[in-house]
Amino acid sequence: MSEVAELFYPAIRWDATTGYETERPAIDAALKLGVGGFILFGGPSEHVATLTEDLHSKSRVALLIGADLERGAGQQFAGQTALPPLAAIASLEDLQAIRRAAAVTAREARELGINWVYGPDCDLDIEPNNPIVGTRSFGADPERVGDYAAAWIDACQAEGVLASAKHFPGHGRTTVDSHKELPRVEVSADTLRETDLVPFKRAIERGVASVMSAHVAFPALDPSGAPATLSAPILTDLLRRELEFTGIVVTDALIMEGVLGGGESEAVVRALAAGCDCMLYPANVAESEQAVLQAIQDKRLDGDAIHQSIERRRRWARWAALSRDSNRPARDETGWAAQIAEQVVHSLRGKASRLPQPWNLVIVDDDVGGPYPAPSREPFISALRTGGVELVTGDAPATSAPGATVIALFGDIRAWKGRPGFSAGAKEAVRRALQEARTSDRLIVQFSHPRLASELDVDAPIICAWGGEAVMQRAAARVMLRELTGATEKRFETTRERQLPGEM
Repeated sequence: MSEVAELFYPAIRWDATTGYETERPAIDAALKLGVGGFILFGGPSEHVATLTEDLHSKSRVALLIGADLERGAGQQFAGQTALPPLAAIASLEDLQAIRRAAAVTAREARELGINWVYGPDCDLDIEPNNPIVGTRSFGADPERVGDYAAAWIDACQAEGVLASAKHFPGHGRTTVDSHKELPRVEVSADTLRETDLVPFKRAIERGVASVMSAHVAFPALDPSGAPATLSAPILTDLLRRELEFTGIVVTDALIMEGVLGGGESEAVVRALAAGCDCMLYPANVAESEQAVLQAIQDKRLDGDAIHQSIERRRRWARWAALSRDSNRPARDETGWAAQIAEQVVHSLRGKASRLPQPWNLVIVDDDVGGPYPAPSREPFISALRTGGVELVTGDAPATSAPGATVIALFGDIRAWKGRPGFSAGAKEAVRRALQEARTSDRLIVQFSHPRLASELDVDAPIICAWGGEAVMQRAAARVMLRELTGATEKRFETTRERQLPGEM
């Protein structure tokens, strides 16, 4: 066991069949090495809490256990509160809603034994062709995004949970997904300082515990073309010296192609040399640890600098440990989360009037593929049926019954998807469904960024539900039941949402 192992944070993933059991050998090996923590993906709340208690009790060092919870603890963990995407909450222009969202997330995380939230996203939503930011961002205006990020960080860290501003120095201008390849941002350093860096400056001013680096090249900041994660001019000169950041610098996931050009061990050595402190989601901790020790011996890495990284990590781990039992317990925020989700559902085009039944429901899913499945679309169907709507679904054609045609169009931002927008196949499926509709009563429910409606050359009202997670499916259904069926007197039960684990 060496102190260097504290800089590594391997992943633990829940498996629907085996739970965490298949991860046990790797967990035991990581604890034996003395890793500084883990990143968790998925699992029912009670299993997550049991796991983290076991990790904390068995570790010889104070752990930082993190998770990607931009959309609430329910984004990863069944039984916790799921929230709309950050862009959706920001659309309400209510700082108190953002603070409450962050506080709910942090409290629930802390009760699960998680003390590090990889959020908020401080990227700007300024490139429509960006395949990985979109609704994850608070918006396009640097000052407003800075305000919202600062509010989110304040509320999160007030609950004793570390926040992380990501992805420095900004992922908002990229047009390729860093999960699949290395993006390049070809704008001037002045432009970056005046726009993209503004939210990060605010985050640093607010005392954010950590900053996550981007696997993105910025030639104006580092002519070598190295991704920011491996760039000393970006992480040491700009982030540490110019912006005076003193907290933890954590890499984006090390399984991503945007950083793996020379293999994981080489990426780890270069990331530490550039100014990173913590290595997130390594695939081979033992091998990478040995590479670091060898690099120190070979003078490729400064041993004193590595010790400083270890001390930064320990300082924040102690802070989290002291905060763990000193804050009020989480309360049930299901009702508030459901209300917020309904508030952000809005009309994009036309005005939807009451729809006659039955509803011929056509699901056009543009989120298929990739290493992790998209969320089930069953919550939308179930919520409508529970509310009393007669639905025609499945393989039955839209012409199988009179009534209305409702198209549920899913086109979310997803890791490894590699593109924003709707595919040609999805747009054709929408056009065909409308063409085959027997009546003029029709509606499109768009589970994606509002701007994607401009890609649809169709004559039908469109309402926006921002994303395809269960929380937004149910919210859209409740709004439709209230506004399109006249079900004003019905009470619709809200449940804690479960969303499928996502990536950084």
